[in-house]
Amino acid sequence: MLQARGGCWPSWSRARLSEVPEVLFVCVHNAGRSQMAAALLDQRGQGKVRVRSAGSEPAGEINPAVLQAMNEIGLDLSKEFPKPLTDEFVRAADVVVTMGCGDECPYIPGRRYIDWELEDPKGQPLERVRATREEIGRRVGELVRELDGE
Repeated sequence: MLQARGGCWPSWSRARLSEVPEVLFVCVHNAGRSQMAAALLDQRGQGKVRVRSAGSEPAGEINPAVLQAMNEIGLDLSKEFPKPLTDEFVRAADVVVTMGCGDECPYIPGRRYIDWELEDPKGQPLERVRATREEIGRRVGELVRELDGE
């Protein structure tokens, strides 16, 4: 079961989500965790989900170690850039996955909020960034199964 703000969310049916659900990944700088999660969900969602990522305090560029770690698995993030978190992004989302931004993420009723506690790759060696990437990949797999109603 997925961890959510204030406890666990039960499984939800597709009837409660948009026809094509939208997932928003949020971290502080939108330069690491949320970018990796968005790319992995976009790949694994196979067009069945819309994906965005944003940061409460966006950095100037994506972490170079994140770019390298994602390139290793065939996902090119070189054209991506950190984006600011807006109320519009949150309102458009069915599911908001937060990663370390805490209460800085706006709360909008009717959205599913999930908090993933993950190490920030900022300043970490490539080996640690790879481990974070793998953990995000595992969690994205769980999210895909939840969204598919499995």
